[in-house]
Amino acid sequence: MGNRTQAQRDAMTVEIGYALLTAAFLAAALFGLCAAPVLVLGLEGGAARGTLMVAAAVAGLGFVARVARVLWRFGAGPDGLPDRPGRTGPGA
Repeated sequence: MGNRTQAQRDAMTVEIGYALLTAAFLAAALFGLCAAPVLVLGLEGGAARGTLMVAAAVAGLGFVARVARVLWRFGAGPDGLPDRPGRTGPGA
């Protein structure tokens, strides 16, 4: 980890907030999309419960995947390669 500057810590805080916010919107959209048949088709009982459980699982997976992708790409740096001390350029 090493010593990080205030700017680096602030950038990570902003990136975490961005990841969580966009993941929440994605999860809500996925849940709404997957749960729509319950409202549109008027499902009841086990079918509705099963559909809502699948919708919740898809939303949860979408949330985790979005957070992981955003933070993974942030850690990779602007050239898509992991940050390494002493590196002078993308080919180094």
